[in-house]
Amino acid sequence: MGDAHFMVRTQMVVNDAVFALAQGQDVEDLKKRIENAVDHGGRFESFVVVGNREMSMLFSSRTAVTFSVETVSDDERDSGDADSPFGGFFDE
Repeated sequence: MGDAHFMVRTQMVVNDAVFALAQGQDVEDLKKRIENAVDHGGRFESFVVVGNREMSMLFSSRTAVTFSVETVSDDERDSGDADSPFGGFFDE
């Protein structure tokens, strides 16, 4: 039996949608960009999720956003690279 490997996973809930953020995603920068988008009446901001897929979401004053952090088993799909071969229709 091999050694267990773990990683820290940050989840972002936007209204009722849950997004597991990719490793390497700068969460503090994302929070600042969301706050800035709301302060300016709303705009799209991009972020990378597990499976290395880039998402773009409209954030406005009516958007509820929550972040949570947990320790999970390593996920080989989660390199944080949006140009990775993982993701898209072939993601399992």
